[in-house]
Amino acid sequence: MRIVFMGTPDFAVASLDAMIKAGFDIVGVVTAPDKPSGRGQKIAESAVKKYATEHNLKVLQPVKLKDPGFISELRALKADLQIVVAFRMLPEIVWNMPPKGTINLHASLLPQYRGAAPINWAILNGDKESGVTTFFLQHEIDTGNILFKEKIDIQEDMTAGELHDKLMFVGAELLVKTIKAVESGDYVEKPQDQFAAETLVHAPKIFKEDCEIDWNSNTKQVYNLIRGMSPYPTAFTSLNGKGLKIFAAEKQEKSVGIKAGEFITDNKTYLKFATSDGLISIKELQLEGKKRMKIDEFLRGTKL
Repeated sequence: MRIVFMGTPDFAVASLDAMIKAGFDIVGVVTAPDKPSGRGQKIAESAVKKYATEHNLKVLQPVKLKDPGFISELRALKADLQIVVAFRMLPEIVWNMPPKGTINLHASLLPQYRGAAPINWAILNGDKESGVTTFFLQHEIDTGNILFKEKIDIQEDMTAGELHDKLMFVGAELLVKTIKAVESGDYVEKPQDQFAAETLVHAPKIFKEDCEIDWNSNTKQVYNLIRGMSPYPTAFTSLNGKGLKIFAAEKQEKSVGIKAGEFITDNKTYLKFATSDGLISIKELQLEGKKRMKIDEFLRGTKL
């Protein structure tokens, strides 16, 4: 089969790498346009473009997916199948183009966590398991017929970054399995409405205001927020009038004699904030204007 791959970040690179190692015929890679990045606003390429260029794959970088020039170029690749991993929402003229359809790899156990941030929301909600799903794209986002799923456990202290990395490789393996099944015709499509009796939890895009810690919440909620936003986009609060990002913490679910949002410290080894019913002990943080560091290193240079 002639396959076109569509993706942008590191999460998608693992899948593209697995596909190449499995010997699939990748006739083109579609990824985001280069854009200015960082303080110097240097032009940066997507992780997928860098990988594709290193492996001499044809790269397309459309600004608009309905652009006639892009559509013509994509059609000329004569793909039998398209694979989408962590890319943009596709118009029908694109996803409906190949005769064998377009398959998406999604980082949740669909139909749960449809949307832009399934990994973060699974941690934020304190879930015990997550996984990946392959499915055929159709009109509404993340609603197509399911092909395969793979579950994994979420440990109590796992961060969104750690879950991301685990799902990245589990997903790559599942995608290879899926493509082989489609190539041989050995698969069964399962409509997502089979799962309609479940209460569906969604995974909308996360904004900065979602990352601010409300210390009046209970300890478990604050702990899950910190895990679910680590390392990006990062939970934050304020400390003596400055912004404070928190990357890692531990929870102590016991009532203490200080108000929610207040902190205690020995100025050497610990900094603990009170919640509505316990304490959050900060382990890794970044104060506005400073670098990210461990708590003992931070306290050596900052007296509170």
